[in-house]
Amino acid sequence: MDAYIPLIVAAILVVVILISAVRIVPQARRYNVERFGRYRTTLQPGLNFVVPVADRINTKLDVREQVFSSHPQPVITEDNLVLNIDTVLYYQITDPRAAAYEVGDYLQAIDQLTVTTLRNVIGSMDLERTFTSREEINAQLRTVLDDATGKWGIRVNRVEIKAIDPPSTIKEAMEKQMRAERDKRAAILHAEGERAAKILTAEGTRQQEILEAQGDQQGQILRADGEAKAVERVFQAVHHNDADPKVLAYKYLEMLPHLSEGENNTFFVIPGEFTEAIKTVSSAFGADAQATAPTGSPGPERENQADDDPTVHDDELRELTEGESAGMNASESAEYAAKLAQDAVSEARAQAAAAENSGEGSRNR
Repeated sequence: MDAYIPLIVAAILVVVILISAVRIVPQARRYNVERFGRYRTTLQPGLNFVVPVADRINTKLDVREQVFSSHPQPVITEDNLVLNIDTVLYYQITDPRAAAYEVGDYLQAIDQLTVTTLRNVIGSMDLERTFTSREEINAQLRTVLDDATGKWGIRVNRVEIKAIDPPSTIKEAMEKQMRAERDKRAAILHAEGERAAKILTAEGTRQQEILEAQGDQQGQILRADGEAKAVERVFQAVHHNDADPKVLAYKYLEMLPHLSEGENNTFFVIPGEFTEAIKTVSSAFGADAQATAPTGSPGPERENQADDDPTVHDDELRELTEGESAGMNASESAEYAAKLAQDAVSEARAQAAAAENSGEGSRNR
């Protein structure tokens, strides 16, 4: 039994040595191996073998793309304003040996390099340009970091400015400026809207007036055409029927009262031929009455000849034009003249009717 103890111990040692000689590296990882304190190789993902006791794993690095966010750093602009700027950095280890042996702490080195580069870039810009030139700042930072970190086995894929924080007083001034700009744009837009509305309203009013004027013109033309046709038909009817002066005088007396119609008519003149028209109508009805009466019988119109004499109407018209017309207005004068004309026509018709009655009485006797 004692003879098997050394064999068992030897077997255990062999197993331990074999286990310590095997290294399994995960995917996207790199292990730097040192032999007796000197860099020997970098283990790749998978199963690897090392020499026990002589070889050891120095650093384990992740070669995936990493994100590093720095703390806010104070930066002075060209116009002497202090800004706090946060940056975010995307990097990837391309050479594990250089990342482990070329720089002590590559994250701290990248952070400090970013701050110094950012101060150099921002120091040549004013505040307004700083807010509007982020792409330019990012490009300059990436160029400088690529040149510096290449020998460290690190590739900087992207650099972004996460935040730019100006002082509180500058924020208030910027807010006031932005508010003033918005108010200005709103006032301009409102004024342009009112201008466009007034222009459209003026154009609409102009079109309306043009259309109304055209409508009035067409209406006047149509009314004038209608009046012309009416006058033409009346003229043709008068000439076709061969109207005598008696009919014309009667129509004249009928139209006389319409001379004073109208809202703005304040003056009325009695025509001089008014008496002639009355005489013509009176004589016409009187002639008809005499023609129907018998020649030998004395009619009552002979007895009242003085009352039916047209000179009576002349005296009344003279009184109208000389005496009473001075106190009458246009409408009253026209009504009075029309009354005289109507009375003359009525008397003439009454004489004609009396003559017809006397003639029938004589025939009955």
